Amino acid sequence: MTAPGQRPRLRLLVLQVLVVSILATLLGRLWFLQVYDGRAYAAAASQNRVREVVTTAPRGQVYDVTGKALVRNRTALVVSVDRARLLKEPADGEAVLRRLAPVVGKSAALLRQEITPCGGTVRPPCWRGSPYQPVPVQEFAPDDAAGLRRVLRVEERKEDFPAVVTRFAAVREYPAGTTAAHVLGYLGPISPQETRLPQYADVQESALVGRSGVEATYDTALRGRDGVQTLLVDHVGTVTGTQSETAPQAGDSLVLSIDAGVQAAAEQALAHAVAKARTLPDRGGDGTYKADSGSVVVMEAKTGRVVAMASYPSYDPSVFVGGASDEEYASLVDEARGAPLVFRAIQGAYAPASTFKAVSTAAVLEDGYPRDGTYQCPGAYAPLGGKRNFEGESFGPVTLRTAIVRSCDTIFYDFAYKEWLRDGGNTPVAHPKDPMVRMAQRFGLGTRTGVDLPSERSGTIADRAFLQQRWERLKANFCKGAVNPARSPERRRADKEFCDDGNRFRGGDAANFAIGQGDTLVTPLQLATVYGAIANGGKLLVPHVGRALLSADGTTVHEVRPVLRGRVPVSPVDLAFLRDALHGVTTEGTARGSFAGFPVAVAGKTGTGEVAGKQDTAWFASFAPVEDPELVVVGMVSQGGTGATTAAPMVREVYDAIYGVGRPSVLPGGKLPTALPVVRPDGTVGPPGTKVPVKPVLGPYVPPAAPARTSR
Repeated sequence: MTAPGQRPRLRLLVLQVLVVSILATLLGRLWFLQVYDGRAYAAAASQNRVREVVTTAPRGQVYDVTGKALVRNRTALVVSVDRARLLKEPADGEAVLRRLAPVVGKSAALLRQEITPCGGTVRPPCWRGSPYQPVPVQEFAPDDAAGLRRVLRVEERKEDFPAVVTRFAAVREYPAGTTAAHVLGYLGPISPQETRLPQYADVQESALVGRSGVEATYDTALRGRDGVQTLLVDHVGTVTGTQSETAPQAGDSLVLSIDAGVQAAAEQALAHAVAKARTLPDRGGDGTYKADSGSVVVMEAKTGRVVAMASYPSYDPSVFVGGASDEEYASLVDEARGAPLVFRAIQGAYAPASTFKAVSTAAVLEDGYPRDGTYQCPGAYAPLGGKRNFEGESFGPVTLRTAIVRSCDTIFYDFAYKEWLRDGGNTPVAHPKDPMVRMAQRFGLGTRTGVDLPSERSGTIADRAFLQQRWERLKANFCKGAVNPARSPERRRADKEFCDDGNRFRGGDAANFAIGQGDTLVTPLQLATVYGAIANGGKLLVPHVGRALLSADGTTVHEVRPVLRGRVPVSPVDLAFLRDALHGVTTEGTARGSFAGFPVAVAGKTGTGEVAGKQDTAWFASFAPVEDPELVVVGMVSQGGTGATTAAPMVREVYDAIYGVGRPSVLPGGKLPTALPVVRPDGTVGPPGTKVPVKPVLGPYVPPAAPARTSR
């Protein structure tokens, strides 16, 4: 029991311990904040005192292989509003915005919305950049006299327009008009989600980045490095000084392998072919051909460099300068209008039809069929229920070369059917050889070519794996349809057949595959790489449109060099046989009418793709000169008729332009320059051979991964 006199002392002791504990805790926390974690808090405090203002770097320009500008920067007078200053005016600058509205042709309310930072409940139109950075609200071209007069009034009466800034800035311009629009691409604002991606780590939220074409693939090199001015601000946001400033670094210029003259000729030939096809009667009796889309690809056979890549319908890339409206963008993706934004050369996939017979021929030759053998070409092939030649004609016993020249389907049905039987037919062996499928895969079909453009399609190889995957995806729906009393007996039987064994690779599937029909699909660029490999002796090359990057001062050149993707498993003798047979197509076969009298030996193959529910797809794939192939030219018109009547004449028109037949040549001698354009001392780009005092530093360039898909 504690004595009465000890109780006060005990209480005092407890109180002292408590006070000391509290003081120790406070001192420990104070040490932690000021010493242990002091740097972090100091940095955070510093961030509260500085703000960054970005100066956009001049974007690199784009040139064709001869140095002709395809995309360049033009000067525009940009009117901007400094929101930080505006908010210091009475009523947050409402009177200033009302006076500015008629100058820029917008309402004061819209201006207020555009300069308000995005975030929270604020939705576009709004400003995604720094709140301390002037916000562009309108731009005027130097030749816009009326607009410049209005801006001049702003400059003359600065006291009425505080916080309004006018300055000259660079915006994208397309001096060649719509030429190569799909290859070039366009710019668009970056999304908040994309700013977290590694390739956009140093990009401001208000920036414009490449959205398609080479603008997207080479975006990192083209956009350069923005300048940053770090401003000191007080606790209410008033700027008190400048802490640091970094000048912007201009982006590199991009030289393409595209030749503007050949590109224009390809686009013109494609437009002519579409117009002509729309006057031709549909062989199915359905009026005239719709000719809704098409493409032409011109590629160097030995390097994979793309010389031209046309797509129809096309669009004007300048519509995206300043931002396309919702209505404009909707029209560019509207299927009823042909979806002009779709790049048919790499994003359109079509049944290759008889152009595929070059692959099938390579397969049967490597499978042991003799080159000089004789084969029967009946009008119909009995083992497959009488599958017929394209027009039912019978050529009797012919050589394999004649089968290609005359485009006999039934010979290839027989090849495919016998190989299918050898692999077990409807009860396949454990590891079917499928020679034609394997050859198509070795030619790179069914996978992307690797071209330096975004959103490329891989096409489709309709092999056993494809059928299995499709069956697994659709089986449940077909099985339901097989027992659906609302459907006709014929439809229920068809659904039940697919439900039971829709994954089976049948003899008809093999036959269709042999002539490029059925579910097998290729892009025009893929077919160009196939014929390029036949032309160059078996090298499967990665196609590319980028030729080199030139630094703004011309001191550095990064070349985009040819890349070998692989070699096709076809002997040199068989490749020579193929080249000769394909030459026969233009001299004595289905394309002889289109190439009669042409002074350069051209090898090629017509194709007419039959598509369920649509009109025929016209194809012609070719290369020239036959004795030493330099160029591959592939043309396609969707719903455009036969290869002989639509595609072959279109490709002939391209060759006429290249070799100067009946017109001045757009590519003298059919050869591109081997030297690169160069940057002159004044910063302009000169054609190959231009003398400059600075010797470039050569080096390879591997472009970064492009965005996976085209977006607005």
